[in-house]
Amino acid sequence: MFKGLGQMGDMAKMMKAAQEMQQKMAALQEEMHNLMVTGESGAGLVKATCTAKGELKGLDIDPSIFNSDDKEVVEDLILAAIKDAQSKATERAQEEMSKLTEGMGLPKDMKLPF
Repeated sequence: MFKGLGQMGDMAKMMKAAQEMQQKMAALQEEMHNLMVTGESGAGLVKATCTAKGELKGLDIDPSIFNSDDKEVVEDLILAAIKDAQSKATERAQEEMSKLTEGMGLPKDMKLPF
């Protein structure tokens, strides 16, 4: 007599789970702006700090690299540090997303949009 209610109950659970996931995704998106990672190059002579979203927030450059006349080396070190920071930001974002999906019982390697 009430066979259809079982399916509606399952649908309600799925909708609730989807809403929870959406809320957690929104919170994670916000958190990504506050999580900082640091990339470096030249054995730490140049350090770049960015958010887990990849937004560059700071550069720390050892003054010793300015003693050289080779401007290109300095530019390459700065670019390398920024790229390293952005790569670490991507890794960190993926780690955080994996934690979220695993916590919701979803496959660890599931890719969700940011």
